[in-house]
Amino acid sequence: MLDTSVILHDGQVLEQLEDNDIAVPITVLEELDGFKKGNNVLSQHAREFIRRLDALSEDPEHDLRDWLDLGDELGRLCVISEEADSDQLMLGLRGRSNDHRILGAALSMQAREPGRSVILISKDINLRVKARALGLVAEDYESTQVSDVEHLYSGMSVEQVGEDEVIDELYSEGSMPLSRLPQGDWPLNHHLILKGPSRSALAYRGRNGSIQLVRKVPAYGITPRNAEQVFALNAILDDEIPLVTLTGGAGTGKTLLALAGALERRRRYRQILLARPIVPLSNRDLGYLPGDVDSKISPYMQPLWDNLSVIRGAFSDGHRDTQRLDEMLEHEKLQIAPLAYIRGRSLSRCLFIIDEAQNLTPHEIKTIITRAGEGTKVVFTGDIFQIDTPYLDAQSNGLSYLVDRMRGHALYAHVNLHKGERSELANLATELL
Repeated sequence: MLDTSVILHDGQVLEQLEDNDIAVPITVLEELDGFKKGNNVLSQHAREFIRRLDALSEDPEHDLRDWLDLGDELGRLCVISEEADSDQLMLGLRGRSNDHRILGAALSMQAREPGRSVILISKDINLRVKARALGLVAEDYESTQVSDVEHLYSGMSVEQVGEDEVIDELYSEGSMPLSRLPQGDWPLNHHLILKGPSRSALAYRGRNGSIQLVRKVPAYGITPRNAEQVFALNAILDDEIPLVTLTGGAGTGKTLLALAGALERRRRYRQILLARPIVPLSNRDLGYLPGDVDSKISPYMQPLWDNLSVIRGAFSDGHRDTQRLDEMLEHEKLQIAPLAYIRGRSLSRCLFIIDEAQNLTPHEIKTIITRAGEGTKVVFTGDIFQIDTPYLDAQSNGLSYLVDRMRGHALYAHVNLHKGERSELANLATELL
């Protein structure tokens, strides 16, 4: 049995549950009716699901109250209109909210199908807890979840090299065959810290079957401070990698490095776009803020402006690079916008940076990447353990899903940053609080 939250998370859920039979409470259809208007991803998923039900029920001989076949290798579907007796349901529950009506439909289905297992699928944690309190089986929707987020691909590893001569060869030649290293089973674009008896080097596995040296280079006044940041900047500056993800906690430099790398490569792109999902605190929508659109979105875009200020501060007043930055902003060659404004566009020769990408669903991540036209590079940054939306977590958010699915592809590189570089005070708070 599906809850509304599952459908809003994935409009194609009917095709994701394999050969299981699927029941949809009519209350869920009522709730979807309130989401069907609009341009956001929730509205798109609601409309997609409703159209699928409409197509299934076009034949007058097909009644949604009975089981309908969904297709080959799929189960059946029905809509549940009846609910369990209110006295049975209302033990400990007050009011007839939509959640309670969905629980009532699940109890009714359990009575209707006594020989079968009825499982309520919901992204709403509290609804799952209520269901279990009523003796129902309740589970999260796991079709787009990462199975082991604690061991999610980090994009880099430390490897021991038996002889310093290997390190010397890498520095002198700039590259070496993969066979020169004792272990070579790494994904494409995987970053390596190679450590010899007395020397070390930074490298990555290239797409031509070789190990490539990675040098520490600054980008638009910003110099990487540790190996992770060197790897991150190398991936951003590599024109042959059009998709990059940077993950890590607060203060690790994800957004700053992405922005600095973009500015360093500005001549290659027609426009640099910076965006982030707008997730208001305390569920306050933009309408609570006064002013026009720019005034409303400004507080949510402030972290991006802060990073621009850091880059501007790397140069003296009147420096050519400072003037160039102001000119790019004035002529919208560098543009900061809410993510909703990007939907529907086709981006050619753009470098597109999406900050706080952990607050996006897998479907939203896919939608953004499919906007990329010829010559476009997309960089996602975020902390998968800092989720601000109620129906996502470290396993189900779009950024984790992207890292898990794209690992090892020639067009993709990933770096997980651990070390905070914001300040000693910020590092202390991260460690002790």
